[in-house]
Amino acid sequence: MPQDPTERRVVVTGPPRRTRRSSGYYRPRTEIDEQTTLGHTYVRSLMRIQLRTGLTVFAVLVLLVGPLPLVFAAAPDARRLEWVVLGFGLYPPLVLLARWYVRRAERNERDFVRLVEDR
Repeated sequence: MPQDPTERRVVVTGPPRRTRRSSGYYRPRTEIDEQTTLGHTYVRSLMRIQLRTGLTVFAVLVLLVGPLPLVFAAAPDARRLEWVVLGFGLYPPLVLLARWYVRRAERNERDFVRLVEDR
């Protein structure tokens, strides 16, 4: 025990000699950059979900716009109805569908970035 309480030992350390990587540690961003099989799987899953979103929008669009020629053919005297339906009745659903698609695609990309980031 030191006689003077102000005397202390000072420990001087240097830079760490080894890194802290455990055997189960991996970085998804590195996997994607190096184009490994796992990185390919990550990108393929993103592309698959984006394709599914696009096909969903396309299916809704076909169901919304596809029957209109049949409806218009059934009522040949309703020229004014055609313009009202095309001008005012179809525009708001198309805008809402486009808005939903953009929000969904951005959310898919945000989820993907969150998956591959080191947080």
